[in-house]
Amino acid sequence: MGWKDAAEPVLSRMPAVARPEGHVPFRRKLGWTGGILVLYFFLTNVTLFGLDAATANDLFGQFRSILAGQQGSVLQLGIGPIVTASIVLQLLGGADLLGLDTDNNPRDQVLYQGLQKLLVGVMICLTGLPMVFAGNFLPADQAVATSLGIGTVGVKGLIFAQIAVGGVLILFMDEIVSKWGVGSGVGLFIIAGVSQQLVGGLFSWQGLGGTSGFFATWIGIITGAIELPASPTDLLSTVFLGQGQLLALITTLLIFGIVVYAESVRVEIPLSHARVKGARGRFPVKLIYASVLPMILVRALQANIQFLGRFLNSSWVACQRGSASTRADRSQVACSTISRPSSRGPTGCGSSDSRRPTRSISPSACSST
Repeated sequence: MGWKDAAEPVLSRMPAVARPEGHVPFRRKLGWTGGILVLYFFLTNVTLFGLDAATANDLFGQFRSILAGQQGSVLQLGIGPIVTASIVLQLLGGADLLGLDTDNNPRDQVLYQGLQKLLVGVMICLTGLPMVFAGNFLPADQAVATSLGIGTVGVKGLIFAQIAVGGVLILFMDEIVSKWGVGSGVGLFIIAGVSQQLVGGLFSWQGLGGTSGFFATWIGIITGAIELPASPTDLLSTVFLGQGQLLALITTLLIFGIVVYAESVRVEIPLSHARVKGARGRFPVKLIYASVLPMILVRALQANIQFLGRFLNSSWVACQRGSASTRADRSQVACSTISRPSSRGPTGCGSSDSRRPTRSISPSACSST
């Protein structure tokens, strides 16, 4: 019995979104896509219960825009587990280690989808557990631990349960968009995250509790609420690189123009028929044929490598702090032992205590501890 027969009872019973039986109208597709998008933005604003947000650290850093989600929210993991599981399956399928024919065999298609969901669950655990319990990237709030009486470990368990539920939710949200909506859920979530940052950078103001956006800053410059330096060099630096952010706006518009132009470019491949002479044609192929999928896979791989490096670094720092604390405690114990008066009274040269070797500790070492 092969691995297919052994794993089929489990993989075939994985929860899945039902496929539409017939054609789905375009309006209904837009409705499903819009509903999932609203749900995504709602979940990115649901903060983790029991998290000490003041000391929390975003693990993915600069890769957050590619991996979607939001730091400190239920969607903390974003699409990272989905993309990582897809990378693993692509590698196994490319090496023909699974033996699945997903093109012609419906049974293998069901097994492939179930295996993907199982790997996503494994990746949620492999990413979330070190993030919460080992790396201290999502520290627990001591006040919540005291009020609930479950300790810090219990609060960390609640945090992991929340991000695990968020990882499962974004998996099924992606499946709903892929089957009932427009396009892919992974691409939709990435676009939503990038658009949110772009709109926030343009229209935000300090009244919302954040920094001023582009338009709010220039309104302040025009009205005189923001003073500019008198020096020409400092003025250009402030306008282009500082508060004015003109260079960022020009770069964004330039990138948009390049992407739109590259998406519209087609390479026409000449075709000719072997049996019919003179029958010729052209087949247009997009210049950017692979779209953004290679970039997503590469960024996800880089984010996993960065996660491993930051996790090992935090573990090393914690180990070094523990070693330093242990040495300080031992030095304090030694100093207190020397300063404690002996209960045996004074010992002479002929006593038995004079034959024991003693270790001298300088007064400066004791005073420093």
